[in-house]
Amino acid sequence: MQPGLTLILSVIVLGFCCLWQAGQACQSIDQRFKFDNSDIYLRLRRGDKLQYELMKGSRSLQTVTLDNFVTNNNLEATTTGSYKLSDGTTSIEFSLVKSTTSVTHIRVARDQVIKGTQPRDCLALNTGRTHWYGGSEQKQHYWPVERQQYSNFSYVPKELGNMGVAERYWVNSDGFFLYVDNTTPLFIDQNAVGHEDQLCISALSVLPYDPRLSSAKFSYQLAFAKDAKAAHMYAVETLLGKPTGYPDERMVQHPVWSTWALYKAEVTDEVVRDFAKQIIDNGFENSQLEIDDDWEDCYGALTFRKNKFPDAKKLTDDLKALGFRVTLWIHPFINNNCTAIYETAKQLGYLVLDHEGSADTKWWNSKPKDAAYLDFTKTAVQEWFTTRLKRLQTEDGIDSFKFDAGETSWIPTDPVLQGDANQTPLQITSDYVRTVAAFGDVIEVRSAQNTQDLPIFVRIVDKDSEWGWNNGLVTLITSLLQMNLNGYPFVLPDMIGGNGYNEKPPNKELFLRWLQANVFMPSLQFSFVPWNFDDETIEISKTFTKLHSDYTPYIMKLFKRATTTGEPVNAPLWWIAPNDAVAQSIYDEFLLGDDIIAAPVVTEGATKRDIYLPEGQWTDGNGSAVYTGPVWLMEYPAPLNTLPYFVRVGFQLD
Repeated sequence: MQPGLTLILSVIVLGFCCLWQAGQACQSIDQRFKFDNSDIYLRLRRGDKLQYELMKGSRSLQTVTLDNFVTNNNLEATTTGSYKLSDGTTSIEFSLVKSTTSVTHIRVARDQVIKGTQPRDCLALNTGRTHWYGGSEQKQHYWPVERQQYSNFSYVPKELGNMGVAERYWVNSDGFFLYVDNTTPLFIDQNAVGHEDQLCISALSVLPYDPRLSSAKFSYQLAFAKDAKAAHMYAVETLLGKPTGYPDERMVQHPVWSTWALYKAEVTDEVVRDFAKQIIDNGFENSQLEIDDDWEDCYGALTFRKNKFPDAKKLTDDLKALGFRVTLWIHPFINNNCTAIYETAKQLGYLVLDHEGSADTKWWNSKPKDAAYLDFTKTAVQEWFTTRLKRLQTEDGIDSFKFDAGETSWIPTDPVLQGDANQTPLQITSDYVRTVAAFGDVIEVRSAQNTQDLPIFVRIVDKDSEWGWNNGLVTLITSLLQMNLNGYPFVLPDMIGGNGYNEKPPNKELFLRWLQANVFMPSLQFSFVPWNFDDETIEISKTFTKLHSDYTPYIMKLFKRATTTGEPVNAPLWWIAPNDAVAQSIYDEFLLGDDIIAAPVVTEGATKRDIYLPEGQWTDGNGSAVYTGPVWLMEYPAPLNTLPYFVRVGFQLD
């Protein structure tokens, strides 16, 4: 075709575009640029805001709005096969990482984000058509996650919103995922004013990140597969990783018994002994008894307070003789009034300091400026802390530990940390978790940061004794699903019945429904106890603790599978039917492996519920009826002693 004719046709097409978009800003579409040895194209769309579009052949994969990047320049090819777009000061580089018939993977990077600027890139959520999963653990944890709202929100593990696990990863029902690299000082906007129905990511070098960087990095990765399951499995293979081992089987089979929710800080030798006696007298098994808050001489001492625990070794010996393992609550803080150990740690340079040289911080067991946080980014601190914990094992007979906190928000503002400044403050979380993970497969942590490879339980952050989205029972399920899709399949649910905060313990109904919801999760954790209600509660609780125990071989099989394939242990319902639009929206059912569907009652006062079964044949776990999915079971009867669950036809417990 002659060049003049090409130009005329281009003008006609552009004119038609403007007529078709009457009442809207007309966009011009630049020439497509093809990545070498692929059928993947990149092109720009110029309108009110600049956009780039990724295409596979003639099919559009994703359009991203460059919210505040303004340029009239064109894409330029580089010698490495990527393309760059410059505004004269900074540039964006687009690289094709992988292109096959099943996966397309693109990396987008700005290596020079000038201090004081905040480049922002936005994706359409397409709410109502597309569902999104992953993101961070949340107190008000909706699922799917497109309903969440954030405005210029720093994306780090932190206390606010119970963000113990906050991997920078989102996957959607179209088979697309977004992964933001750890070197990016990430802020997000989601459904914010001016960004309605959008997920926007941006980079800004201000607190809680390192504000001293003269320039920052802003890089992220986009991938496309046939569906959400295929996309997630590719993310596991290339970015998230998979565990190298798995937690202790006894922690799966029998309940953990914690003093926390029931006794709070009122623990003593006598209280612990009586707790153990109650467990035995009421006929329950145990994996371990965990002694929680306020056993120390002072916070950070890591020594038993003698007026509460006169002889810790005799206590642990006696508990072991009764068949208990004994674990202990541990945290990374030292309070200022714990004078001897505080001064030692300060003189050794073991505390996180801010840039003014102050170690002052605050946590839930201190007043402002009355505590310090150990600097786990230093190898010497890791070794010192480990040595002190080992003394508790050798001298006091402690078997293992429950490690609390770990989120970045507990350290002093504007901290001085070791390691790559571009990863501040994320490294304090990952270094803490990796330090304590060395204590083996009986530990638990509640925070994580790129630690999917560790063979340990990650506990859901404290839940309230509520039913709804206000950190209640329903969010136990949504947090479970989020953690699995962040790459953490070994989830330790929180206390059965919640924590009873604000002097609001669970009633009988909430306690039993919570227990039922836990049955097909990896582990059970009691603190509130069945015998504080009535005999019926005891009998129902025994039924469901036995049901959980019966499925231990299958759970352990799934643990082992996770180390091989990286697949979730508890996946959302769509995992076995990725293109099922109904399954994609379900938040109150979940899978155990590919063969068990749990549909617990999570509504106060309900004695029946509607249940969706995806494709396949499913046997009612409470009877012999077989259903062929996809199908809705309306008003399935579920009195207080009934947990609705379904088993794939042909499944057998090993």
